[in-house]
Amino acid sequence: MRLNTALAALGALSLPIASADYPTDGPDKDGLYWIYSEGLSAAFITYGASISRLLINDQYGIQRDIVGGFDNASYYEIDQQHPHFGGVPGRYANRIQNSTFDIDGVTYKVDANENPTADAPLGADTLHGGHDGWDYRNFTVVSHTNDSITFSIVDPDGKEGFPGEVVSYITYTLRNFTWDFKMVALATTKKTPIMLSSHTYWNLDGFANNETQTALNHTLYMPYGGQRVGVDNILIPTGDILANKPGSVNDFWSAPKQLGASLNDPEAYGNCGFNCTGYDTCWVFNREEPYNWRDEGNFVTRLHSSWSGIQLDVYTDQDAFQVYSCNGQNGTLTLKETQGLHDNADFPRTIPQYGCLVMEVEDWIDAINHPEWGRADKQIYGPGGDPYVLQASYVFSINSTASS
Repeated sequence: MRLNTALAALGALSLPIASADYPTDGPDKDGLYWIYSEGLSAAFITYGASISRLLINDQYGIQRDIVGGFDNASYYEIDQQHPHFGGVPGRYANRIQNSTFDIDGVTYKVDANENPTADAPLGADTLHGGHDGWDYRNFTVVSHTNDSITFSIVDPDGKEGFPGEVVSYITYTLRNFTWDFKMVALATTKKTPIMLSSHTYWNLDGFANNETQTALNHTLYMPYGGQRVGVDNILIPTGDILANKPGSVNDFWSAPKQLGASLNDPEAYGNCGFNCTGYDTCWVFNREEPYNWRDEGNFVTRLHSSWSGIQLDVYTDQDAFQVYSCNGQNGTLTLKETQGLHDNADFPRTIPQYGCLVMEVEDWIDAINHPEWGRADKQIYGPGGDPYVLQASYVFSINSTASS
């Protein structure tokens, strides 16, 4: 009975505050659940509670699908690369050092799935929750209207090695050129780490730019991103919080800058790990208290393409932001039919290196292994306590100027 009461309370907290009362007919022939608003249409799938389409007209009135994904929902479970296309990584997003953490003096070992070595053949760390993290599983649709959809998942005690049961609701809503999402999770039986995110692959040109296949032309601006989490050569946080000096490779705060502007700098080599040039970087935000993250102009990140004119402003209650510049893409992932150029040999219908950008709103990565950062109240949750809550608004507009 206690669990049922908790579930009811959690459901009430996670459902959208307001949505159009237009029930839909469920998924389309490709397994997509569609929602709509002024200026935007989006489609989601149960696998990973993933976004699969986001449609918006560019500055010329041409519809662009600006997120990575597959044409049919069934393929997400088949694809062996599993690039975490648009899903919700959980129950702990990003990396966990040595796949271990301590809670109240107890050491927990979770499923390792990245950077295998001779001593650790499955991996030296855990990425996005393990081999069967949340974005490898099918969620349940609990609410679906014309402009909103809510998914739920129950993560059992011990799954992937994490302690305790977690119940979560993920709500996506469209309104007036804005994609809102709210992620709520409740630890029902034991203390456990929880950190979620949205792992969406962005290309604001809809992969259809006839001048370049990459997203390096996109301009990125993070006005509060003066610092980043220091990492080693396999992207595990070292505990250092580093300054992004003006003009440096990781400086996107002093002025807007194209994503590819600094990649020829010597500092860019190794910036995203061993033998890697690009970004797979966690910026931490320096916002003066008190602040209202919803206030107009309080965006933490702005992404803009002068080619399409599409601009995205990210607003969130989270204090960190991971940017991945698709350094590992190599042309083996196929574009959707709604994307790219057709019948043009110079522009293969695949995603090349740097062809996209992943932006993850979240808390400080691997803070469960860095108590000196003082993030425990934002990452460790237990029964009877507050739920985990992540909120974000992605606000779209058309900015036809050459620079954002």
